[in-house]
Amino acid sequence: MKAAMSKSFTLIALLAVLGAAACMSQAQFLASKQPTAIQAAVARGQFEMNCPSAAGHVLAQEVTQPVLQGPIVQGEERGLFTIGVAGCDQRRVYQVLCPMGGDNCTALEGRMQ
Repeated sequence: MKAAMSKSFTLIALLAVLGAAACMSQAQFLASKQPTAIQAAVARGQFEMNCPSAAGHVLAQEVTQPVLQGPIVQGEERGLFTIGVAGCDQRRVYQVLCPMGGDNCTALEGRMQ
């Protein structure tokens, strides 16, 4: 009986920790994804501009709502970063999407500035 109570307590404690981690604020989420978003934009910019020394910085950031949302399908919130990449006398601006549940970000096609 005591072992069953211990397992139940452990399970409840684990669920509480996981629930608290899932309740990350939007500001915390954006802050955690910002380095990955910059890295994705800079890597694409360095390739497209043929400029290994290009560097990037965040111009804007926001959390976007899921594209698909309804009673059966629940989409995922994403971070949307606007990142400027400059180097070798060139500048580009990239939109970078970072899903809340993933580790990677995707830099979309850049606009020349």
